Amino acid sequence: MSQEKTILITNDDGIRSLGLVAAANALSDLGRLILVAPSVQKSGVGRSLSLFEPIRVSSANVAGYEAYEVAGTPTDAVLIAEYAILKRKPDLLVAGINVGENVSTESVMTSGTVGAALTGASQDIPAIAISLQAHRAHVFETRSEVDFGLAADVGRTLAAHTLACGLPAKVDVLNVNVPMSAAVARYKTTRLQRNVFDIRIIERLDPRGNAYFWIGSDFKNSQQPDTDVYALNNGFVSVTPLTLDNTAATDKRSLQEWLKVVDGGSR
Repeated sequence: MSQEKTILITNDDGIRSLGLVAAANALSDLGRLILVAPSVQKSGVGRSLSLFEPIRVSSANVAGYEAYEVAGTPTDAVLIAEYAILKRKPDLLVAGINVGENVSTESVMTSGTVGAALTGASQDIPAIAISLQAHRAHVFETRSEVDFGLAADVGRTLAAHTLACGLPAKVDVLNVNVPMSAAVARYKTTRLQRNVFDIRIIERLDPRGNAYFWIGSDFKNSQQPDTDVYALNNGFVSVTPLTLDNTAATDKRSLQEWLKVVDGGSR
């Protein structure tokens, strides 16, 4: 008889987010689940790692699942789950269900959800990051009452397929984004749009007259049919394959020619 699979579920919205519970409920029949996530909201921290402070971990009551809250980042949670709680690699890591899409190069670089998946992949764990498109009012709200139904179904389908067959060749993470208004899953393989935000810096004054700033942003649309943004905005489940290798796909000879200017032609 085959050994029961172990699935690590994490996120960046915090251990008490409804999306985490939705993911667990969807995957509950696929194996042993363990939920390990930050104790509080940690969106936007990317793959940040706590190096200069102790990280406290405690058990958490999350819908009856084996769960632990970590006073740290999503990356901390993944590493502690593997090396301190499980003491072995899980068979699969699922990060999500995140409230709010994680599309474009900008989001992937800063998302704690995607960061957790990339951290798992760096430990040779097959990883899926799954996010649900949401109205701006719901993003970053731990207890947002949104409909996770389709995202949960998509997560279960992809998780089951990954457990059975592994990820495609040369793919470390599947970055999955589910449209909020779709009734059924229509999958589209996509690439990351280069950028998706119009950045706004909002300056205000504190009671003493000193300036402080909020970083805000507005979403751009996309007219490029092969991008994650276009797919999501047109009702498709966007599935973007990610790799840990950030090496630019450029002709090495062109870089050597470029470097001649700075190294005196020695290369």
